[in-house]
Amino acid sequence: MPYQGNYYRPSKFGGFSLFPPVIKWLLITNAAIFVLVRFFGSFSLDGIRLGDVLHFYLGLMPLAQGFLPWQLFTYQFMHADFWHLFFNMFFGLWMFGMEIENLWGPRKFLFYYLMCGVAAGVVQLVLAPVFEPGSMIDLYGRGIPTVGASGAVYGVLIAFGMMFPDRYIYLYFLIPVKAKYLIAGLILLGVVAIGGPGNVANLAHLGGAFAGYVYIMMTRRRVPHSGLFDRLSYWIHSKTGSRASRRDEDVVDATVYDIRDGKERRDEKRDETIATQKQVDEILDKISRGGYQSLTDEEKKILFEASKKLN
Repeated sequence: MPYQGNYYRPSKFGGFSLFPPVIKWLLITNAAIFVLVRFFGSFSLDGIRLGDVLHFYLGLMPLAQGFLPWQLFTYQFMHADFWHLFFNMFFGLWMFGMEIENLWGPRKFLFYYLMCGVAAGVVQLVLAPVFEPGSMIDLYGRGIPTVGASGAVYGVLIAFGMMFPDRYIYLYFLIPVKAKYLIAGLILLGVVAIGGPGNVANLAHLGGAFAGYVYIMMTRRRVPHSGLFDRLSYWIHSKTGSRASRRDEDVVDATVYDIRDGKERRDEKRDETIATQKQVDEILDKISRGGYQSLTDEEKKILFEASKKLN
């Protein structure tokens, strides 16, 4: 499902990358874990297949049937078979996430990806036993581990659809469909499939998509308590960047002091920040109305520079 459209490609030095760092390492990590589980899973310990043990402790087990807190993260790196892995990583994460990570930066993208995956797991744990029990409990009442990155990938799909709603996706390399219609169709199919035959975790897919939608709406300040979310996001970014900042301070050998009054400099910096944020808000509003391709080159550059400052 290739896609086409106009988008801003920064210079090759630190600019647009076909395999940005987070996506590259997610691809490598998921593939490596799949190979290791397949290899070691064929061995047995006291008559118990090691593959079953790994899925029990690393897959997402139902509440009261083996659930462990870390499974909300580890289940995202487990996959049922090769095609499950391939479609999640290539047609989901890489194809739709590549451009998003280039715009957002690695820290924000990784936080968003894992957050959507965790939210998908929580929805699966809480709602699946009621609305879709076949995806968590077998006919004998035993727990079924949920595995796969589909919940996180659905979050990526939602982000792509909201950022580039009019981008054309070519189904089967032939049929052009706008991203907003394709992704809305996938969500609708997931809703219709709830409670149907099979063991697909439809609620996990929808949970990841919903978490992604709420996150993006909060960053655009279109839902209540978005200010609290902004402060939390700022705190996370400041903590992850504090170590690098301390390293930078250690190598400084000269300091230049501004002789202007400190309050004056703070006021100028605040005014500059407010002006930049206003520009970014206006650009995000424009994207929501007409898609990313509706931006001018200057607006794309402003958005790209603002994303670098945030990350």
